[in-house]
Amino acid sequence: MQSDPETGANKVWMLNGDGEASALSNLPGSVRSRVNGYGGGALTATQDGVFVVSDDQSILFAHGAGQWSQTLTTDTAVYGGLVADPLRRRVLAVRETGQGVIDGRQQLVSVGRDGLLTVLHQGEDFYGAPALSDDGRHIAWISWQLPDMPWIQTRLWTARVSADGTLEGPRVQPAPRPASIQQPVFSGQELWVLSDHDGWWQPWKLDLQSPASPWEKASVPDRDHANAPWQLAEVHHCPLPGGGWARTHYHQGRGELWLSGSKHPKPVRVAPEFSDFRSLCACGGFLYAIGRSPDHLDAVLRIDPTNAGIVVVAGGEPALPGHVVAHPTVFQVPALGQESTPPEGFLYLPLKPNAEPLALILVVHGGPTSAAYPVFNPLIQFWCQRGFAVAEVNYRGSSGYGRAFRLALAECWGDIDVQDMARAAEFLKAAGYVNGKSTFIQGRSSGGYTALMALSQDQRYEAGASQFGVTDPLQLRRMTHRFESGYLDWLLGNPEDHSQRWQERTPRLRTATIASPVIFFQGGQDKVVVPEQTRMMVEAMQQAGLKPELHWFPDEGHGILKQVNQAAMLEALYSFYQQRLRTIG
Repeated sequence: MQSDPETGANKVWMLNGDGEASALSNLPGSVRSRVNGYGGGALTATQDGVFVVSDDQSILFAHGAGQWSQTLTTDTAVYGGLVADPLRRRVLAVRETGQGVIDGRQQLVSVGRDGLLTVLHQGEDFYGAPALSDDGRHIAWISWQLPDMPWIQTRLWTARVSADGTLEGPRVQPAPRPASIQQPVFSGQELWVLSDHDGWWQPWKLDLQSPASPWEKASVPDRDHANAPWQLAEVHHCPLPGGGWARTHYHQGRGELWLSGSKHPKPVRVAPEFSDFRSLCACGGFLYAIGRSPDHLDAVLRIDPTNAGIVVVAGGEPALPGHVVAHPTVFQVPALGQESTPPEGFLYLPLKPNAEPLALILVVHGGPTSAAYPVFNPLIQFWCQRGFAVAEVNYRGSSGYGRAFRLALAECWGDIDVQDMARAAEFLKAAGYVNGKSTFIQGRSSGGYTALMALSQDQRYEAGASQFGVTDPLQLRRMTHRFESGYLDWLLGNPEDHSQRWQERTPRLRTATIASPVIFFQGGQDKVVVPEQTRMMVEAMQQAGLKPELHWFPDEGHGILKQVNQAAMLEALYSFYQQRLRTIG
């Protein structure tokens, strides 16, 4: 799937036998899942075509030769997490109806090539994408219940698949300790998952022929082998043709791809020029993956497991042909006390030779349970080309650094994340990386919340930006979508028991302590951080005698995706920062 930068539409591409890529012409519009608000798993391939979720949330089957496409669902539900079941000529999917906490629900379903929809399992609040054994006789999937998020605690289910395609004997396979389990995959009759009950998302094996057998961990380093599953159908590990495994490790925020098994007695790292790997799959004796790097566009990689040879079969062009690209430098702030894993980040310096940065822009990633990755980001390059230094910070609560680091944010949102942003700014200046006078802070979504909380607590920031950021957690708790309806209680505690904490960590109620100028960007169709969040914050600042700057995009949702709107946002933000640079000399 490839995104059009001008329209934001996602198109499906296919490789032919000669390795040539072409877009499928028999699919209307865009391909996108909206399950949980973030989607994932909007397409899955079979030998003669692909199942996709169209932008209107119908499941379609498109013949691979471009001859025809068929609409299989016409209801009002949304679908995602597609997995092909070729033996039964159907697709498995997560089906979501309703959006509210009360009326919303999910099901694990199958949809046949004839349009027949069958509910396979229901009763859980949320479902993860299923996995089928090679013979189609066993299935595994993930579920979780409110108020949990999938990176806090999930349940692993298994069942037999009967001859008519229904499930027999579904049962939970409990982990040894509370865990976030994700990405089940079969290798023969062995079921493998990524579980963090031992402190890291690592591969564990279960033998379904011996249900009482203990969980067995693969011989792997103590590193996360996946990231937080905001989207369905993430794949970071894959059995290789002929035996062995391909697995993604995260080390200092960077993704590494490793091969292991009979053909590699010792694990072998491949494609070190790439810094993140997603969507691993095996086909025709090869391993395929989406590789990302700091200075090239995303690429579809074909890897020969026998000799680790790599071919870029699509994408991978130089990100800025004819221009120098700013590369990230890993930094780690000094540990506090007995802190075992201090925050880390990536620093990008301006591209003007021997020039002192005009300012340091601290970027807070979204989530907040997500992470910053050292991959090409045109928004960062925009600033480096104009003389700014940019630092992305993986504060406590980010994924990629183990379970304890990730769960440290529980009831501490708006506190330790704000501390860690300030720690990063202090370290970068003290270490001599950045000597400029100005420090700005900006963030998207939950990152906007952290930026606003930082501006209300710390005078070190000359200005800040909130890009569709959270401004009133309690109001958002009442209005946000079902997927995150319990998340805020985990981040801040139950509001009935911790009402003072909620008030203290509400930017809208802290406008009197914001002394720096603030600029806001908001999509009018945002269903995650609803537009009222930004409107209320701007009104509160105006009532406090402040002059916030607001830029509204009525045709955007949660994220500014269209090229023309991204350009307008950058131009406005650049002008805003330039004015602040002039006022401080």
